[in-house]
Amino acid sequence: MSLEGGFHLLIVDDGSPDGTADIVKRLQSEFADRLFIEERKGKLGLGTAYIHGFKWSLARNYNFIFEMDCDFSHNPDDLIRLWDACANRKADVSVGSRYVKGGKVANWPMGRLLMSYFASLYVRIVLWMNVKDTTAGFKCYTRRVLEKIDLDNIRFVGYAFQIEMKYTAHRLGFKVVEVPITFIDRVEGVSKMSTKIFKEAFWGVLQMRFKKIAPRKA
Repeated sequence: MSLEGGFHLLIVDDGSPDGTADIVKRLQSEFADRLFIEERKGKLGLGTAYIHGFKWSLARNYNFIFEMDCDFSHNPDDLIRLWDACANRKADVSVGSRYVKGGKVANWPMGRLLMSYFASLYVRIVLWMNVKDTTAGFKCYTRRVLEKIDLDNIRFVGYAFQIEMKYTAHRLGFKVVEVPITFIDRVEGVSKMSTKIFKEAFWGVLQMRFKKIAPRKA
């Protein structure tokens, strides 16, 4: 919360057993005008949590909306660079990228790194999308992008959600720019990757290739 630029932070919590909601509520007394929480019952999926956050942000007139992991795999200091790409370099969506020049991954085993890299390559080949880190979850959207995307028509909830959002923005004609970051593997907790999520992403990419994408109706 020490970043310059007046960032506000929204936590979407699906009943985390680690007490996330209680911690956030205690901190709200210190950051009452900048820290917010939305609590949902049950595990509804990563994608639906982001959609919830996007709609919350649009209802409150934010012009730049970010998504990021809260385990410090994504460095909060990089928020400024993602914002700059949209605010000053004419990007509509900026992506914190591991796989462009200058991007890095720290503390990942080689098998996980290769799987992630070739997953992005597979997506690029199938979807004809010139984004090297297609599964990245560290992004900045300009308001106009989220207003035009039909968020209720985003169907995937796992890692395929990250791909679908980028692909939808790309298909709607928005400019997607990658910003190199260093991704650091979490030191606490466990990955949400599973066979089910992997299958959703693999088959989901093929479905996206033939999906009709239209802007949200006003």
